[in-house]
Amino acid sequence: MDGTRDALRLFVLHHAGGSHVLYRHWAAGLPDTWDVRLLDAPGHGLLLDVPRIDDAGRLADFLLRGIEAELDLPWALFGHSMGALVAYEITRRAVERGLPPPVWVGVSARPAPQLAQRRHRLHELDDAGLRTRLRLLGGTPGAVLDDPDLWALFAPVVRADLRLVDNWRPAPGAPALPVALSAYAGAEDHSAPPRRMAGWAEHAELFLGLRVFTGGHFYFQDDPAPLLRQMTRDAATALETARARPSAPPPR
Repeated sequence: MDGTRDALRLFVLHHAGGSHVLYRHWAAGLPDTWDVRLLDAPGHGLLLDVPRIDDAGRLADFLLRGIEAELDLPWALFGHSMGALVAYEITRRAVERGLPPPVWVGVSARPAPQLAQRRHRLHELDDAGLRTRLRLLGGTPGAVLDDPDLWALFAPVVRADLRLVDNWRPAPGAPALPVALSAYAGAEDHSAPPRRMAGWAEHAELFLGLRVFTGGHFYFQDDPAPLLRQMTRDAATALETARARPSAPPPR
């Protein structure tokens, strides 16, 4: 394998209420030519002491400023749930600012932007309703949901993230992103079912497809290997397409 040819810097964006921790073992399941960077939003994970941001655009600005100096390799984004819409916003901003766009974007468990309007504003649920909803979605340890002291610490964080998701709307008339994009869904995910994920095809010049996996909103939590294998295939396709495009210089 030509390591330079296959080099990729992948930035992973976490879900609402989450952090890099759920994704900390992913690098071991991805090609060793990839530089996998796990990002935390302010108020999460390693940035726990940084004031939270509850607006998707401002969060995308913050994260893009943090990675801008690291876009010296072909780079990619993967975002799960809240992370998917932030990945979309980071990509849009990179293009608008004349930065190198990502070679590939993976969006997971987040309905397409044209479906951003939600009938249920999760951040406005009372504590009992929110805990029930989070339990159904998965991804939050039962101890956090059941222990009053842990819940008191966690609730403001997840509510701020859900407010970001509930209030986000895509920019009117935004063109399709000039990138390769893949969408990933859990077959039993009632929050972002495959039929609501398929619309991502309208938002990228090269849509690599909707990939559906067994499971719900956190379909990869117990075994991320099937997802990581598909991500590897999709990113490789995106890299090959970028190299073959005569109008753009090949990735370094």
